Amino acid sequence: MLHTIRNEILTVSIHSLGAQLSSIRANGTEYLWQGDPEIWADQAPVLFPYVARLTKEQYHYGGETYSLPIHGFAKDSEFAFSQESPQAMAFSLSDSPETRRAYPFPFRFTVSYRLEGNRLIQGFLVENPGPDTMFFGLGGHPGFRVPLEEGLRFEDYRVELSPEAQPVRVGFTPQCFLNGQDKPYPLESGVLPLSHSLFDEDAIVLREPGCGARLYSPRGGRAVAVDFPGFPYLGLWHRPHTSAPYVCIEPWCSLPSRQDLVEDLAEQPSLLSLPAGETLGREIIFTFD
Repeated sequence: MLHTIRNEILTVSIHSLGAQLSSIRANGTEYLWQGDPEIWADQAPVLFPYVARLTKEQYHYGGETYSLPIHGFAKDSEFAFSQESPQAMAFSLSDSPETRRAYPFPFRFTVSYRLEGNRLIQGFLVENPGPDTMFFGLGGHPGFRVPLEEGLRFEDYRVELSPEAQPVRVGFTPQCFLNGQDKPYPLESGVLPLSHSLFDEDAIVLREPGCGARLYSPRGGRAVAVDFPGFPYLGLWHRPHTSAPYVCIEPWCSLPSRQDLVEDLAEQPSLLSLPAGETLGREIIFTFD
Protein backbone atom coordinates (compact mmCIF):
# COMPACT_ATOMS: atom_id res chain seq x y z
CA MET A 1 0.00 0.00 0.00
CA LEU A 2 1.17 3.50 -0.85
CA HIS A 3 1.37 6.20 1.84
CA THR A 4 2.06 9.93 1.35
CA ILE A 5 3.46 12.78 3.45
CA ARG A 6 3.66 16.39 2.32
CA ASN A 7 4.53 19.91 3.33
CA GLU A 8 4.59 23.23 1.49
CA ILE A 9 7.54 22.10 -0.65
CA LEU A 10 7.69 18.29 -0.85
CA THR A 11 5.23 15.51 -1.57
CA VAL A 12 6.71 12.09 -0.84
CA SER A 13 5.13 8.66 -1.30
CA ILE A 14 6.41 5.43 0.23
CA HIS A 15 5.23 1.87 -0.32
CA SER A 16 4.74 -0.43 2.66
CA LEU A 17 6.29 -3.24 0.58
CA GLY A 18 9.95 -2.79 1.41
CA ALA A 19 9.35 0.66 2.97
CA GLN A 20 10.60 1.88 -0.41
CA LEU A 21 10.29 5.44 -1.69
CA SER A 22 7.94 5.65 -4.66
CA SER A 23 7.81 9.38 -5.47
CA ILE A 24 9.54 12.60 -4.42
CA ARG A 25 8.02 15.71 -5.95
CA ALA A 26 9.17 19.29 -5.41
CA ASN A 27 9.03 22.46 -7.50
CA GLY A 28 6.79 20.67 -9.99
CA THR A 29 9.52 18.07 -10.59
CA GLU A 30 9.63 14.33 -9.93
CA TYR A 31 13.11 13.64 -8.57
CA LEU A 32 12.88 9.88 -8.00
CA TRP A 33 13.40 7.31 -10.74
CA GLN A 34 9.99 5.84 -11.53
CA GLY A 35 11.12 2.33 -12.38
CA ASP A 36 11.13 0.44 -15.65
CA PRO A 37 11.17 -3.38 -15.76
CA GLU A 38 13.17 -3.23 -18.98
CA ILE A 39 15.97 -1.31 -17.22
CA TRP A 40 15.56 -1.42 -13.43
CA ALA A 41 12.17 -2.06 -11.87
CA ASP A 42 13.06 -0.80 -8.39
CA GLN A 43 13.22 2.80 -7.23
CA ALA A 44 14.88 3.04 -3.82
CA PRO A 45 15.25 -0.33 -2.08
CA VAL A 46 16.12 -0.48 1.61
CA LEU A 47 19.03 -2.88 2.12
CA PHE A 48 18.84 -5.11 5.23
CA PRO A 49 20.15 -7.41 6.69
CA TYR A 50 22.79 -7.58 3.96
CA VAL A 51 24.16 -5.22 1.32
CA ALA A 52 24.99 -6.54 -2.17
CA ARG A 53 25.98 -10.14 -2.88
CA LEU A 54 26.92 -13.24 -0.95
CA THR A 55 28.84 -15.98 -2.74
CA LYS A 56 26.24 -18.60 -3.74
CA GLU A 57 23.76 -16.37 -1.84
CA GLN A 58 24.95 -18.20 1.29
CA TYR A 59 26.70 -17.54 4.59
CA HIS A 60 27.64 -19.50 7.70
CA TYR A 61 26.69 -18.69 11.26
CA GLY A 62 26.81 -20.83 14.40
CA GLY A 63 27.75 -23.93 12.44
CA GLU A 64 24.74 -23.61 10.11
CA THR A 65 24.46 -22.41 6.50
CA TYR A 66 21.83 -19.85 5.55
CA SER A 67 20.72 -18.28 2.28
CA LEU A 68 20.02 -14.59 1.56
CA PRO A 69 19.27 -12.94 -1.79
CA ILE A 70 21.15 -9.89 -3.05
CA HIS A 71 20.57 -6.91 -0.71
CA GLY A 72 18.72 -9.04 1.86
CA PHE A 73 15.00 -9.60 2.39
CA ALA A 74 13.71 -6.24 3.65
CA LYS A 75 13.13 -4.97 0.11
CA ASP A 76 10.65 -7.80 -0.50
CA SER A 77 8.94 -7.71 2.91
CA GLU A 78 5.68 -6.08 3.89
CA PHE A 79 6.28 -3.54 6.67
CA ALA A 80 3.78 -2.45 9.31
CA PHE A 81 2.84 1.22 8.86
CA SER A 82 2.31 3.99 11.39
CA GLN A 83 1.43 7.63 10.65
CA GLU A 84 3.13 10.02 13.07
CA SER A 85 1.91 13.28 11.49
CA PRO A 86 1.04 14.66 8.02
CA GLN A 87 4.80 15.13 7.58
CA ALA A 88 6.19 11.95 9.18
CA MET A 89 5.63 8.20 9.04
CA ALA A 90 7.37 4.99 9.98
CA PHE A 91 7.45 1.39 8.79
CA SER A 92 8.57 -1.55 10.91
CA LEU A 93 9.59 -5.14 10.28
CA SER A 94 10.21 -7.78 12.95
CA ASP A 95 11.63 -11.25 12.79
CA SER A 96 9.30 -14.14 12.02
CA PRO A 97 9.62 -17.87 11.41
CA GLU A 98 10.14 -17.04 7.74
CA THR A 99 12.94 -14.51 8.33
CA ARG A 100 14.65 -16.80 10.84
CA ARG A 101 15.02 -19.46 8.18
CA ALA A 102 17.22 -16.99 6.26
CA TYR A 103 18.59 -14.93 9.16
CA PRO A 104 18.62 -16.51 12.65
CA PHE A 105 18.48 -13.32 14.75
CA PRO A 106 15.55 -11.71 16.54
CA PHE A 107 15.27 -8.07 15.39
CA ARG A 108 13.03 -5.08 14.92
CA PHE A 109 13.89 -2.86 11.95
CA THR A 110 12.20 0.53 11.58
CA VAL A 111 12.44 2.82 8.55
CA SER A 112 11.09 6.32 9.12
CA TYR A 113 10.56 9.36 6.91
CA ARG A 114 9.99 12.97 7.91
CA LEU A 115 9.92 16.28 6.07
CA GLU A 116 11.70 19.46 7.13
CA GLY A 117 11.31 22.20 4.53
CA ASN A 118 13.04 20.99 1.37
CA ARG A 119 14.66 18.08 3.22
CA LEU A 120 13.56 14.47 3.49
CA ILE A 121 15.13 12.56 6.39
CA GLN A 122 15.16 8.78 6.09
CA GLY A 123 15.88 7.08 9.40
CA PHE A 124 16.95 3.50 10.10
CA LEU A 125 16.65 1.98 13.57
CA VAL A 126 17.79 -1.58 14.28
CA GLU A 127 16.85 -3.14 17.63
CA ASN A 128 18.30 -6.39 18.97
CA PRO A 129 15.88 -7.98 21.46
CA GLY A 130 17.73 -11.29 21.36
CA PRO A 131 20.30 -12.84 23.71
CA ASP A 132 23.23 -12.72 21.27
CA THR A 133 25.12 -10.11 19.26
CA MET A 134 23.56 -9.74 15.81
CA PHE A 135 25.56 -9.11 12.64
CA PHE A 136 24.06 -7.31 9.67
CA GLY A 137 24.46 -4.99 6.74
CA LEU A 138 22.47 -1.81 6.15
CA GLY A 139 22.15 0.64 3.30
CA GLY A 140 20.10 2.74 0.95
CA HIS A 141 19.74 2.40 -2.84
CA PRO A 142 17.75 5.43 -4.08
CA GLY A 143 17.70 6.16 -7.80
CA PHE A 144 17.30 9.72 -9.09
CA ARG A 145 16.13 10.84 -12.52
CA VAL A 146 18.87 12.17 -14.77
CA PRO A 147 18.29 14.59 -16.35
CA LEU A 148 16.02 16.44 -13.93
CA GLU A 149 15.16 19.15 -16.45
CA GLU A 150 14.22 19.24 -20.10
CA GLY A 151 16.96 20.31 -22.47
CA LEU A 152 19.72 18.66 -20.44
CA ARG A 153 21.50 15.36 -21.01
CA PHE A 154 22.79 12.68 -18.65
CA GLU A 155 26.31 13.82 -19.47
CA ASP A 156 25.53 17.35 -18.25
CA TYR A 157 25.37 16.08 -14.66
CA ARG A 158 27.98 15.68 -11.93
CA VAL A 159 28.25 13.98 -8.56
CA GLU A 160 30.23 16.12 -6.15
CA LEU A 161 31.55 14.64 -2.89
CA SER A 162 31.91 16.59 0.33
CA PRO A 163 35.26 18.39 0.88
CA GLU A 164 36.62 15.89 3.42
CA ALA A 165 36.33 12.95 1.01
CA GLN A 166 39.45 10.95 0.20
CA PRO A 167 37.80 8.35 -2.01
CA VAL A 168 39.23 4.89 -2.52
CA ARG A 169 37.47 2.61 -4.99
CA VAL A 170 36.66 -0.76 -3.45
CA GLY A 171 37.97 -3.52 -5.69
CA PHE A 172 35.28 -5.74 -7.21
CA THR A 173 35.47 -8.80 -9.41
CA PRO A 174 33.42 -8.80 -12.64
CA GLN A 175 30.74 -10.66 -10.63
CA CYS A 176 30.65 -7.80 -8.05
CA PHE A 177 32.38 -9.53 -5.15
CA LEU A 178 35.32 -8.13 -3.21
CA ASN A 179 38.74 -8.84 -4.70
CA GLY A 180 40.93 -6.96 -2.19
CA GLN A 181 42.33 -4.62 -4.86
CA ASP A 182 41.21 -1.23 -3.52
CA LYS A 183 42.72 1.77 -5.31
CA PRO A 184 42.68 5.55 -4.76
CA TYR A 185 39.96 7.19 -6.85
CA PRO A 186 41.13 10.78 -7.34
CA LEU A 187 38.54 13.31 -8.45
CA GLU A 188 39.26 16.79 -9.72
CA SER A 189 37.83 19.17 -7.09
CA GLY A 190 35.83 16.23 -5.71
CA VAL A 191 33.62 16.07 -8.82
CA LEU A 192 32.72 12.98 -10.86
CA PRO A 193 31.29 13.85 -14.32
CA LEU A 194 28.58 11.37 -15.29
CA SER A 195 28.54 9.27 -18.43
CA HIS A 196 26.71 6.05 -19.19
CA SER A 197 29.98 4.21 -19.88
CA LEU A 198 31.12 5.04 -16.33
CA PHE A 199 29.02 2.09 -15.14
CA ASP A 200 30.03 -0.47 -17.76
CA GLU A 201 31.89 -2.37 -15.03
CA ASP A 202 28.86 -2.11 -12.73
CA ALA A 203 28.80 -0.13 -9.48
CA ILE A 204 31.47 2.30 -8.33
CA VAL A 205 31.79 1.72 -4.59
CA LEU A 206 33.93 4.14 -2.59
CA ARG A 207 35.26 4.04 0.93
CA GLU A 208 36.25 7.28 2.66
CA PRO A 209 33.65 9.12 0.54
CA GLY A 210 33.13 11.88 3.08
CA CYS A 211 29.64 12.34 4.46
CA GLY A 212 27.74 13.77 1.53
CA ALA A 213 27.25 13.89 -2.24
CA ARG A 214 25.38 16.25 -4.55
CA LEU A 215 23.85 15.46 -7.94
CA TYR A 216 23.61 18.55 -10.13
CA SER A 217 24.25 20.08 -13.53
CA PRO A 218 26.14 23.35 -13.96
CA ARG A 219 23.60 24.15 -16.68
CA GLY A 220 20.49 23.49 -14.58
CA GLY A 221 18.69 24.60 -11.46
CA ARG A 222 17.50 21.26 -10.02
CA ALA A 223 19.79 19.30 -7.71
CA VAL A 224 19.74 16.59 -5.02
CA ALA A 225 22.11 16.56 -2.04
CA VAL A 226 22.51 13.30 -0.10
CA ASP A 227 24.10 13.50 3.35
CA PHE A 228 25.01 10.22 5.01
CA PRO A 229 26.91 10.60 8.31
CA GLY A 230 27.79 7.21 9.77
CA PHE A 231 27.87 5.41 6.41
CA PRO A 232 31.49 4.53 5.54
CA TYR A 233 30.82 3.52 1.92
CA LEU A 234 29.07 5.09 -1.07
CA GLY A 235 27.86 3.27 -4.15
CA LEU A 236 27.13 4.96 -7.49
CA TRP A 237 25.32 2.88 -10.08
CA HIS A 238 23.03 2.47 -12.99
CA ARG A 239 22.34 -0.61 -15.08
CA PRO A 240 25.58 -1.41 -16.97
CA HIS A 241 25.74 -1.13 -20.75
CA THR A 242 22.55 0.94 -20.97
CA SER A 243 21.60 4.57 -21.44
CA ALA A 244 19.45 4.42 -18.32
CA PRO A 245 18.12 7.88 -17.35
CA TYR A 246 18.88 7.64 -13.64
CA VAL A 247 21.75 7.29 -11.19
CA CYS A 248 21.70 5.65 -7.77
CA ILE A 249 23.48 7.32 -4.86
CA GLU A 250 23.79 4.56 -2.27
CA PRO A 251 25.09 5.05 1.28
CA TRP A 252 26.24 1.68 2.64
CA CYS A 253 27.34 0.53 6.08
CA SER A 254 28.89 -2.70 4.81
CA LEU A 255 30.25 -4.54 1.78
CA PRO A 256 29.56 -7.78 -0.12
CA SER A 257 31.40 -11.04 0.41
CA ARG A 258 34.61 -12.11 -1.21
CA GLN A 259 34.63 -14.00 -4.52
CA ASP A 260 34.06 -17.77 -4.21
CA LEU A 261 34.09 -17.71 -0.40
CA VAL A 262 31.03 -18.46 1.68
CA GLU A 263 31.66 -16.12 4.61
CA ASP A 264 31.00 -16.60 8.32
CA LEU A 265 28.68 -13.73 9.21
CA ALA A 266 30.40 -13.15 12.56
CA GLU A 267 33.78 -12.79 10.87
CA GLN A 268 33.01 -10.54 7.91
CA PRO A 269 34.88 -7.35 8.89
CA SER A 270 32.65 -4.71 7.30
CA LEU A 271 29.40 -5.87 8.89
CA LEU A 272 27.77 -4.02 11.74
CA SER A 273 27.44 -5.80 15.10
CA LEU A 274 24.80 -5.00 17.70
CA PRO A 275 25.01 -6.48 21.22
CA ALA A 276 21.98 -8.02 22.90
CA GLY A 277 19.41 -5.48 24.03
CA GLU A 278 20.95 -2.54 22.17
CA THR A 279 19.82 -0.35 19.27
CA LEU A 280 21.59 1.30 16.33
CA GLY A 281 20.36 4.28 14.35
CA ARG A 282 21.43 5.94 11.10
CA GLU A 283 19.97 8.72 8.93
CA ILE A 284 20.20 9.74 5.29
CA ILE A 285 19.23 13.35 4.61
CA PHE A 286 18.05 14.33 1.12
CA THR A 287 17.86 18.01 0.16
CA PHE A 288 16.05 19.02 -3.02
CA ASP A 289 16.70 22.24 -4.94
